[in-house]
Amino acid sequence: MAEAVVTVTKKGQATIPKSMRERHGIGRKALVEDTEEGVLLKPLPSPSMEKGSLRSVLKGKSSKEIMEEVRKAESTWEKGISRGSGT
Repeated sequence: MAEAVVTVTKKGQATIPKSMRERHGIGRKALVEDTEEGVLLKPLPSPSMEKGSLRSVLKGKSSKEIMEEVRKAESTWEKGISRGSGT
């Protein structure tokens, strides 16, 4: 486990060493957690990397692709309903 001494500015800002940012995937934002041992910084997953419980359902598709599929399915369903009602 690596350690580093950093300077904290008057505004409370500290620079995380580049090697640690890269190793842990910390980008422009990080989660700050108050723990018994001190302050813990965690990387935030990017939306493209983390799609929650829908990850397996989405199968790498973009939101645009999903919306196009949904609209096509709705259009097909609506056409089927209108044919069935005699309209």
